[in-house]
Amino acid sequence: MKLARLHRAGELTPVWVPDSAHEAMRDLVRARLAAVRSLRHARQQLSGFLLRHGHHYHRPAWTQMHRRWLSGLRFAEDAHHIVLEDCIATIDAAMDRRDRLTQQIENRLSDWTLAPVVEAMQALRGVALVAAATIVAELGDISRFSKAEQLMSYLGLVPSENSSGKRRRQGGITKAGNGAARRVLIEAAWSYRFPARVSREQLLRQEQLAAPIRAIAWKAQERLCLQYRKLSRAGKPITTVTTAIARQLAGFVWAIAHEVSTPTA
Repeated sequence: MKLARLHRAGELTPVWVPDSAHEAMRDLVRARLAAVRSLRHARQQLSGFLLRHGHHYHRPAWTQMHRRWLSGLRFAEDAHHIVLEDCIATIDAAMDRRDRLTQQIENRLSDWTLAPVVEAMQALRGVALVAAATIVAELGDISRFSKAEQLMSYLGLVPSENSSGKRRRQGGITKAGNGAARRVLIEAAWSYRFPARVSREQLLRQEQLAAPIRAIAWKAQERLCLQYRKLSRAGKPITTVTTAIARQLAGFVWAIAHEVSTPTA
């Protein structure tokens, strides 16, 4: 009876309930995130082992040249060679696991009801297949947010506030909501430090998308690249700048999701 009265008064807030297929895709995406963390940990372990023995690679690591450099290392004790090979085998296994799960995400995307949103999301700069799948899997039906500001607040990308009376004091972001989706958006925001342009990879991702979606993606580049330079010239810390860009990027994610759910005639 209490629920019925609240419903009649319009005081109940509807929620989006994921189905079993969506939960399965979300578990798959989270398994890949776990594989990425395992790979990072294995690489850090190998780097720490090499540094303890005075070996430091002065070029970009984890390339083919870096692998050849590892094979040419010499140690005083035979046991150290065994440790080195074990660390390399652990890294290879973690890379295979990551790539295998990435392929599974791509293969199962066509059977997902939210696949059109994932494809449209890739029009944005810095948001490829894995990033788009992670955002949609973690957030679900983004069109349930009536305003972009609601999505920003849901992701914890808005400033915290401690106000009383006439005093208003704002702090760092709230970091509420889904941390995985927030992290992906912040990582994507780093790409807007470069001038606005459509790369070859981004152009290929946009070929089959509707013109309004491509227009939103280009508007995002123009605004966010300009805003990134403006905030950087103002002397803001780079982390603050990137977080501000991620907050605005969430607004364009919301716009694309609404464009896909309610296409124009």
